[in-house]
Amino acid sequence: MRGRNGGTTTPDPVELAQRHPAEVAELLHRLPEREAVSLLRELYKVRAAADSLEEMDPDEAADLLEELPEDEATIIISRMEPDDAVDVLEEFPRAEVDEILRHLEAMDRTKARTLRELLKYPPDTAGGLMSPEYVALPAHITAQEAIERLRRVAEEAETVYYVYVVDEAGRLLGVLSLRDLVFARPDTPIREIMRPEVVTLSPEMSADEVARAFDKYGYLAFPVVDKRGKLLGIVTMDDILDAVILRDTEDMYKMVNVPREERVDTPWYESLRMRLPWLYINLATAFLAASVVGAFEGVIAKISALAIFMPVIAGQGGNAGMQTVTIVTRGIALGEVPPGKGFPILAKEVLLGLLNGLAVGVVVGAVAFAWKHNPYLGLVAFLAMVGNMVIAGLVGASIPLGLRALGLDPALASSVLLTTFTDTLGFFFLLGLGYLFRGVL
Repeated sequence: MRGRNGGTTTPDPVELAQRHPAEVAELLHRLPEREAVSLLRELYKVRAAADSLEEMDPDEAADLLEELPEDEATIIISRMEPDDAVDVLEEFPRAEVDEILRHLEAMDRTKARTLRELLKYPPDTAGGLMSPEYVALPAHITAQEAIERLRRVAEEAETVYYVYVVDEAGRLLGVLSLRDLVFARPDTPIREIMRPEVVTLSPEMSADEVARAFDKYGYLAFPVVDKRGKLLGIVTMDDILDAVILRDTEDMYKMVNVPREERVDTPWYESLRMRLPWLYINLATAFLAASVVGAFEGVIAKISALAIFMPVIAGQGGNAGMQTVTIVTRGIALGEVPPGKGFPILAKEVLLGLLNGLAVGVVVGAVAFAWKHNPYLGLVAFLAMVGNMVIAGLVGASIPLGLRALGLDPALASSVLLTTFTDTLGFFFLLGLGYLFRGVL
């Protein structure tokens, strides 16, 4: 079996099973789909498929599983960690998810019920990120009994960095560190050595809020509890890291209007299908800017020097606007811009646009004057730069704030929306001022 570019033969599945699953996942990613599916079926026979798929992007893992017989796909999902299995299932159509869960119920009713519960939460929330595999012990047992139970359940838990103490109803009472447990007297009830002050997450918290909690407290895991305080699961550092990387990648793709499904090894015809619609949208906005230029065709014909400064004015406005878009979008993602508090940011960016416009406009105006020895041409270039930089600050802040107010992803504040304004208005300012000063230019 050879890779996409030919060359070395892929290793034997038994040998692959001894490797780290991340290495196998990388191999599956590089192979053409038909060969990847064939290798996955061989890995399934040696019980190594689930671990490898856990290391892949959920959409890629789902694509491979869809090519397997349903019974094999179901068994692989049953062997995956619940939170990873849910991530993959969310990439399937709802009807297929229901069918897989029905098959899984016949094999492992508990696992099927767990996955159904996790699927109730949106994927970008604490509930969607959490794992139900944690260590929870009743408050009345002793330290020695707790250590004995830990030995029995350690392999099944997501992490044993923290041991959670619960009451008879499953409500979280406190957290127990392994250090405190090891050094406690064997007959000490764990309620006496637990820490009752526990930072918890609600299942509705967004992934951004969860990430901020990890950044603030520096913990390796957080418990997720419902409104009654019942322990539902835990979110670990690797869970939120995966989510943040995926979100940032999606945001980066959205900023340049590239579908997140595309990869460097995506077939050219698929890339064409995904990119071309956005290029048509770009083309439409470019014609909008061109229509402004066309309206001032007579001015350009008489004052050709204005054409030299058109890309300068529009380009600087676009660059400044993207700076603003990036800063404001990041601030929204990090929770630095509470809803309803966008006006001070808007005012700041408009002021920055004015100051940047004055600073850059002086240079552009001086160049225009030195080139043609016409102070009015320098004044037109200066005023056009100031006007477009102010617009860039205003629009660059308004787009992400406005999208958030509409309940949309602020990352959609892409170059298409921004450059439509900066190009169109940049041309309008320059050529409109040129028309007003046409008698002295």
